[in-house]
Amino acid sequence: MIRFDNVGMRYGDGPEVLHDVTFELESGGFAFLTGPSGAGKSTLLKLVYLAERPTRGLVHLLGHDIATTPRRRLPELRRRIGVVFQDFRLVDHLSAFDNVALPLRVAGAPETRIREEVTELLHWVGLGDHMDARPPALSGGQQQRIAIARAVIARPKLIVADEPTGNVDDKMAFRLMRLFEELNRHGTTVLVATHNDALVARFGHRRLRLEAGELMPERSARQSA
Repeated sequence: MIRFDNVGMRYGDGPEVLHDVTFELESGGFAFLTGPSGAGKSTLLKLVYLAERPTRGLVHLLGHDIATTPRRRLPELRRRIGVVFQDFRLVDHLSAFDNVALPLRVAGAPETRIREEVTELLHWVGLGDHMDARPPALSGGQQQRIAIARAVIARPKLIVADEPTGNVDDKMAFRLMRLFEELNRHGTTVLVATHNDALVARFGHRRLRLEAGELMPERSARQSA
């Protein structure tokens, strides 16, 4: 699903923010990406969800070598990746329902399918009674669940989440991680970036740790606690 081979990344003429990063995440896998602020987690995720291309090295996603994939093909690949952004990026003037429905509408899905699938998913994430509410009227945890629902509604092959629990309390963070686990059990590959080591330690998934742009030798999440 994801393969990085000696990937380096810099912005403009600045110093490298990723150095010789090499790893693989198999289809159907689940991994945490951890490390302190400034370690390069968000940059690595941008490479995964195709917001950036590496300065050097090779990135393979969904069976494609990104360096040789024509730019016209990238939107098609992006539609197979669900992204949960750290700042949610919800559309404030749209209801929870319409925010979640956006990916299906962009893909041209019929409204009957949209109504059925969005309603079912919002009930599944515990927001069935808030489908008509706009994001500013909802709590941070509720907004995060909308963002997660929007990321998964089109049944992507890969979910990428950048600090998805950074704005909620510990109880809600645990519940959100259980949502990701449920998606993973249904076959979705999941990569979650977080600096919350205590939360990671509660789960037994693979852990990738970045420090100053370098990927450290791997240990399991519980071994790293």
